[in-house]
Amino acid sequence: MGLSVSDELLGTVAPIVVYWLYSGIYVALPSLESYRLHSKAEEEEKNLVSKSAVVKGVLLQQLVQAVVAIILFTVTGSDAEADKAHEFSLLVLIRQFVVAMIVLDTWQYFMHRYMHHNKFLYKHIHSQHHRLIVPYAYGALYNHPVEGLILDTVGGALSFLISGMSPRTSIFFFSFATIKTVDDHCGLCLPGNLFHMVFKNNSAYHDVHHQLYGSKYNFSQPFFSIWDRILGTYMPYSLEKREDGGFEARPTKEFKDD
Repeated sequence: MGLSVSDELLGTVAPIVVYWLYSGIYVALPSLESYRLHSKAEEEEKNLVSKSAVVKGVLLQQLVQAVVAIILFTVTGSDAEADKAHEFSLLVLIRQFVVAMIVLDTWQYFMHRYMHHNKFLYKHIHSQHHRLIVPYAYGALYNHPVEGLILDTVGGALSFLISGMSPRTSIFFFSFATIKTVDDHCGLCLPGNLFHMVFKNNSAYHDVHHQLYGSKYNFSQPFFSIWDRILGTYMPYSLEKREDGGFEARPTKEFKDD
C-alpha cells in the first residue's frame, strides 16, 4: 500500500515539477536569438499579459490538476493494484502510452477547435491563452481555469482511464506530455531537438496557430497533427530565416492570399 501511495503522490507532483524544471532550462539558456521564432522585442511588444500574471495563472491550473489527480488516483486505487502484474511488460506500457496519446490528442483537438468556433467560449475563456501571441516555455499552461479543467485535466483523466495505465505509468506519461507541451510553446527551433525530429506538431507548428492568420488552423496538440490533416484545418508552412536573425514560420502562399 505504501508503494501505491508513493506512486500516486509522484503521479500528482511529477508533472508540476517537470514543467518548471524544463521551462526553467529554456529561461536559463543564454541568448538564443538566432533560433527564435520571434525576437525578444516582439515578445515584449505583442504579448498582452505580464509574465507575473502568467506564472500565477499556471500555478492556479496546476493546483486544480493536482486536486483532480488525487481524487482520480483515490477512486481507481484498487485498479492500480490489479494492474501490478502488467507494470513491467514493455508491450503493455507501449500500448498504454499510444492509447493515451491518441485519446489526449483527440479530446484536445475537438475541444480546442470548439473553443475557437464558439464566440462566447473564445471571448470569455480561450482568448486568455492567446494573449501570448509570442509563446514562451513557462506560458504553455497559461489558460483560463475553465479551459485548463476541460482541455488538460479532463483530457488527462480520460487518457489515464481509457488507456488503463497505473499511477506509476502515469508518472512517466504525464511528465512526457508536460515536456512536449512546454517544448511546443518554447518559441525556439533548436538544431538537434528530438521533438522536432519525431513530431511534425512542434514549436513552429503551434506558433502558426498563435498568429492571427493561423487562429483557425493547427488546432492539434500536443503530439500529432493527424486530426488537422483529416479535417482540413492543417495550415502548411515553411521555416524561413529572418534577416534580423532567427526563424519565421511562414504559411504557404494560398493561405496568405485568403
